[in-house]
Amino acid sequence: MGAYDYQALTLEGKIRRGVIEAESSRHARQLLRERGLTPLALDRSHQAQPATSRWPLNLLLSPRLPAKQLALVTRQLATLIQAGLPLEEVLQAVAKQSDNRKLQTILLAVRSKVLEGHTLAASLAEFPRAFPHLYRATVAAGEHSGHLDKVMNRLADHTEENQQFQQKITMAMIYPCLLTLLSIAMVSGLMVYVVPDVIEVFINSGQALPTLTVALVALSDFIGAYGGWLLLLLALLAIATNRLLQQPRVRLRFHRALLHWPFVRRFSRGVNTSRYASTLAILTSSGLPLVEAMHIAGDVIGNDHLKQQLQLATQRVKEGGSLHQSLEACGYFPPMMLHMIASGEASGELDRMLERTADYQSRELQNLISILVALFEPAMLLLMGLAVLLIVMAILLPILNMNQLVS
Repeated sequence: MGAYDYQALTLEGKIRRGVIEAESSRHARQLLRERGLTPLALDRSHQAQPATSRWPLNLLLSPRLPAKQLALVTRQLATLIQAGLPLEEVLQAVAKQSDNRKLQTILLAVRSKVLEGHTLAASLAEFPRAFPHLYRATVAAGEHSGHLDKVMNRLADHTEENQQFQQKITMAMIYPCLLTLLSIAMVSGLMVYVVPDVIEVFINSGQALPTLTVALVALSDFIGAYGGWLLLLLALLAIATNRLLQQPRVRLRFHRALLHWPFVRRFSRGVNTSRYASTLAILTSSGLPLVEAMHIAGDVIGNDHLKQQLQLATQRVKEGGSLHQSLEACGYFPPMMLHMIASGEASGELDRMLERTADYQSRELQNLISILVALFEPAMLLLMGLAVLLIVMAILLPILNMNQLVS
């Protein structure tokens, strides 16, 4: 069976659009007529096509679910699976519950694969951008262990926590970003439109201008004459840097530097170790073997250098080493996290300690981000005030000098 996008006419003469599941286009038209709808247009949904049959460009443009929508769908799936409903009925019920046509198409396509005999994880793999690698690996672990309901509940908690965390960061960054843009716009406007007219009066008077005023005039002329070219140069520089970072060797060096630069390293290490701990916790608690869980958890790390170190740590564990000693050899995990993991290994409760470690790392990261955002706001106000002060001083100094000459 497959998903079809339809446009049909109701008995009242209104046009209705939606998604219907059918074995063929002929079957889809028959189902629409049984519902009292007259088919006007019917097409096989392009989003329901398997990812393996698409061209690479189409694969990059495959449907993607926002974090909030993915969290909601995961919670609905977990609730219905825990209620004991068959998987195909669960997927159909969640698809009907949603008003989003893209989501309906994806879920109905996944249901079609399940009805063909594929596992849920394999069916979700047809939409890799909608369901990330970690998501699919966790579902596969739940299917293999026979505890899909518990795993889906844990996965729902995980996706909801991630969504809330991302929303919190977004909301916290709105004001600083607006403040930065307004500051740049205000200072640029003063430099381009206000300063030249005011300074021209003093230049026409023939008096010698102070050094600060001369520097401000030069900066104003430069921005007015080359501001557009400067923006173009910055855009080209950003594109060139992005292209350069796509090279594995350059990206590896840059990622290693991020883990060692002052001020940046604490945030970079915190983000990556927190993600690794939370991923490892959810995979091991789902019944996945530790070595396999470490492989998957290492793949979701965004830092290439740390990913290499974690591959070595996975190899050490595979050869019989302990988890906390292998992670300690990487040199980037905080001592508190290593002590908690060591305690879990000693007590035989590694799964529970990994969950506590993930919660601890998440709180530490949230506190760090909150501190950075709280410091960013007064810093921007201070910089904006300093810039305005320099502009005002550059304008007032010639006036004061003129008053002294007159007196």
